[in-house]
Amino acid sequence: MSDKIKKGYIARHMSEVQPVPCPCGSSTRIITREDTPIANLHVTHIMDSEKHYHKGCTEYYYILEGHGHMELNDDVVELKPGLVVVIEPGTAHRGYGDFKTMIVGIPAWDHSDEFFCEA
Repeated sequence: MSDKIKKGYIARHMSEVQPVPCPCGSSTRIITREDTPIANLHVTHIMDSEKHYHKGCTEYYYILEGHGHMELNDDVVELKPGLVVVIEPGTAHRGYGDFKTMIVGIPAWDHSDEFFCEA
């Protein structure tokens, strides 16, 4: 747990965090499991992600800009700014198009809780 959360808060600007490549595209991981196990907050630019699911993490996607689609199990949802998608554990998902989304994971996303679907 970070020193800041021990003080009762975390204040971090997106510009303080370097984007990292990820299976979804490029992710700016503003709040991570290292800060708090309660939730993470990432801003991710997705063009074409790999279909995957999580066993323990519920993800909330808030579409910030751009357009695309998200496969959710066997369904496809059109994405546009302002849309919120809640993805429960066990739901296979992937996004494609060209969009930026804020992702909140509860509990905070852990690398060991990402399982890729076979093509």
